[in-house]
Amino acid sequence: MSDSITLKSNNKNLWGGGVEPFKASYGKLMMWFFLISDAFTFSAFLIAYGVIRLKHPAYEGTLSDFTFSQSYWPVPEKVFEAFPFFHGVELPLVFVGLMTFILILSSVTMVLAVEAGHRMDRKGVEKWMLWTIVGGFTFLGCQAWEWSHFIHGTDAGSRLLDGSIIYGANLELNQYGPPDFAAFFFFITGFHGFHVFSGVALNFLIFYQATVGILEKRGHYEMVEKVGLYWHFVDLVWVFVFTFFYLV
Repeated sequence: MSDSITLKSNNKNLWGGGVEPFKASYGKLMMWFFLISDAFTFSAFLIAYGVIRLKHPAYEGTLSDFTFSQSYWPVPEKVFEAFPFFHGVELPLVFVGLMTFILILSSVTMVLAVEAGHRMDRKGVEKWMLWTIVGGFTFLGCQAWEWSHFIHGTDAGSRLLDGSIIYGANLELNQYGPPDFAAFFFFITGFHGFHVFSGVALNFLIFYQATVGILEKRGHYEMVEKVGLYWHFVDLVWVFVFTFFYLV
């Protein structure tokens, strides 16, 4: 007689570790672990940016008299005032505000996709996932234009102490202010942009699986929820990036 007994259970609330903790599936729990670790990473980057920002003197004059200089930290309203097809028109933070609105709107469409999945509405999931993908690509396109304008700079440029004029920004020099400003801008917004691109790729994968009926055959749309958690995290991180770089 065998001393071992194999127990089989059809209870979906059981997995290898026992009963689901916090009433969350294994996949959702692992996604939360990843997002928490990623939150620490972004927090470290933003804290480092804040420390470097405080080490540089701030501009103390009036906004109307502001000029770009390597001697003090730039004013965001003067750095990010361009808008596509409006050359020479000063629209402080309008374009980045539009980018933020697009990303938040894509988070709303993701919520609608998750809600459609709860109702087992395949067409609804397809529609709202597609709109989320469009929102993500639009944001990336806007960020690419912002980077391009930031790199090429303004028509006037900025004069250095030796009399030379520099235009735009790179990792060594930039017309807007101290080199650290451009370095952190490229690194943090680029790192976030990579997360957005990864999210768009995941969204497209889920959209494809919904379109061909893979998720419907599984009997649930939990994958939409898992990817939705990641997408909401990306949107939330942008709120902090927006605050640190464009408002402070």
